[in-house]
Amino acid sequence: MEKKLTKKANGQMLCGVCNGIADYLNADPTLVRLAAVLLSFGGGMGIFLYIAAAVIMPNEYNG
Repeated sequence: MEKKLTKKANGQMLCGVCNGIADYLNADPTLVRLAAVLLSFGGGMGIFLYIAAAVIMPNEYNG
């Protein structure tokens, strides 16, 4: 089965972006969320990237 980068509804905190990225990379969602927070403090780039990903990434299809 082909892996796709999607927002995950299961375990999401805001929009499911970090959870989807963690699933895609086989990483811990907490580490991805921590990286997003650190990017947000470093010039605000994390906030911009999160919003862009929330708009662009498709939702996970569970059916």
